[in-house]
Amino acid sequence: MHRNTAGGPIAVGVADVVKTYGRGETAVRALDHVSLDLPARRFTAIMGPSGSGKSTLLHCLAGLNTVDSGQVRIGQSFLNGLTDAELTKVRRDRIGFVFQSFNLLPTLSAEDNILLGLRLAGRAPDHSWLDTVINALGLRDRLRHRPGELSGGQQQRVAIARALAGRPEVVFADEPTGSLDSRSGAEVLGFLRMSVRELGQTVVMVTHDPVAAAHADHGVLLADGRVARHLPCPTADTVLAALAGLGA
Repeated sequence: MHRNTAGGPIAVGVADVVKTYGRGETAVRALDHVSLDLPARRFTAIMGPSGSGKSTLLHCLAGLNTVDSGQVRIGQSFLNGLTDAELTKVRRDRIGFVFQSFNLLPTLSAEDNILLGLRLAGRAPDHSWLDTVINALGLRDRLRHRPGELSGGQQQRVAIARALAGRPEVVFADEPTGSLDSRSGAEVLGFLRMSVRELGQTVVMVTHDPVAAAHADHGVLLADGRVARHLPCPTADTVLAALAGLGA
């Protein structure tokens, strides 16, 4: 792993990244020479006004989008120039992703949804690790239930367990509480924070919610496709003030 200036390991990063959508007069530069290193075993929240580039940055970091120029890396591995098959392997083996809409298969049980990625990859689960994740997320008595038999918060916990099942280097979460009520959302954020504190996971989350961002160790604010500010130990108030300063 690369290390930052403070000596800690870097889990994922971008250097001078540019990403543009469209061409000519309709072109929109979503990321404008962004450089950013995100530390391992930390919970980082990426925030910004609508159109700031936060979701684009998350998708580029996770290898879901390619960049026009600049470099993207997971640990010591650069994603630039990888073939589609190589990118698929990186996403499958080294990255977990939590979506706002859960993305669970309705015909499968919670347990089968959790194990789906590992089975598709032909990987045997680490049962000790899997038991730790399932117990930490409070899913032991829900494993045989299908998604339609679970609450929204329980479905998102299953999605988190699926993301963690392969013990990835980084878990990316795209508005993971956007479809949940406040109580379920707080539980999910608590579980993500717990995965960092107790399981040594690295979590990178995009959110528009200052309360959600307050669960993170560090906040990164984007504006107009650039990093505008860093917020160590963010609170809802400091995030709101920083967003107000950006005109959000």
